[in-house]
Amino acid sequence: MAKGFDTEHFDQCVGRYIYVHDLPSKFNVDFLKNCSARFRWSEQCDFLSNFGLGLETTDSGDILQNRSWYATYQFVLEIIFHSRMKMYKCLTNESALASAIFVPFYPGLDLLRYLRDDPDFKRDSNSIELVKWLTSKKEWKRMQGQDHFFVSGRTTWDFHRLGDNQSGWGNVLLELSETKNMTILVPESKRWSKNEYAIPYPTYFHPSRDSEVFQWQSKVKKAKRPYLYAFVGASRPKSEQSIRSMIIDQCLVSGEYCNFYNCRVKNCKNPVNVISMLQRSKFCLQPSGDTATRRSTFDSILAGCIPVFFNPKSAYIQYKWHLPQNYSRYSVYIPEEKVRQEPESIERILKGISRSQVRSMREEVIGLIPRIIYADPRSSLDTLEDAFDIAVRGVLERVDRIRKK
Repeated sequence: MAKGFDTEHFDQCVGRYIYVHDLPSKFNVDFLKNCSARFRWSEQCDFLSNFGLGLETTDSGDILQNRSWYATYQFVLEIIFHSRMKMYKCLTNESALASAIFVPFYPGLDLLRYLRDDPDFKRDSNSIELVKWLTSKKEWKRMQGQDHFFVSGRTTWDFHRLGDNQSGWGNVLLELSETKNMTILVPESKRWSKNEYAIPYPTYFHPSRDSEVFQWQSKVKKAKRPYLYAFVGASRPKSEQSIRSMIIDQCLVSGEYCNFYNCRVKNCKNPVNVISMLQRSKFCLQPSGDTATRRSTFDSILAGCIPVFFNPKSAYIQYKWHLPQNYSRYSVYIPEEKVRQEPESIERILKGISRSQVRSMREEVIGLIPRIIYADPRSSLDTLEDAFDIAVRGVLERVDRIRKK
């Protein structure tokens, strides 16, 4: 070796190496085999195709681009992430070199089999078996799992059932002491948890090249937006806390200023329909649904539509790696209480935002597009960081901080 040779200078993967556990197939890929027999809702099997991207979408109306659009299901992130990880440039087969250890478990698909009725509590069995398998490995013993991480496509609330609460929702995965040592990536985190980090829901757009991203950004920047605001969704009549019915009422009263796409009677699983609505509006309303966060937040950013939040839990205390902490740069906040107390508050507040402010926010939103999309797992972007890249960097930085304590 020549004098003064600096291996770190030449090895761009130093500090970025990731080792992937070779899990038994029962924890991941077996869920993708014979799908219709494994899940009660066989129509969901289409969502598992194309590395989790779903069926490719065709568009004859020039709403989307000609390629890279899929009918992606909002709860399949673990498949997409694992597929991307297989293409990660700094993988290593030597765990001693790794800065972090990826666990390619599919917790959302595991739980989906038993989510609603499980008298024998089979829904807990794989979670318990997984941690037994992990803790038996030499990689675990190095840092007691603090350098390990995994991804769930479903929100945190599906995995925090207390073990003795047999009538409770979900399973016990994130209540196990072993998983509390790991870094958990979910589309919605428990805000007081120290080891859970929210990452974006998958959108419909999965580009293969940087040029496709740039072309899409240019397209949405030029889009004509005749509507002041839009809401794509449905009411929650069984929820007393939900403001969705009030939002829909305000939208209908606003007439030509508001564009309402009712997902109870129209197809909200078709990317063309959804993006078309969002693309024609200046602002897109993002009220809480079953949980505080919404996949629609990222659909609206993708469409260049400024998101309007009514609850800080919907974005501002989530997605700290992916979205600006100064939330006024890219979004509008209207407290839920104001919607309840003032029947026409949404239209009035949005009309009060100056054109220059709207222009500035939209530019910020369009600039965020690369950060909230997941590139096609069969390729990778060259100069842009996507949501996967940012999440991996966040994990590596977190593990590095733990090591230095």
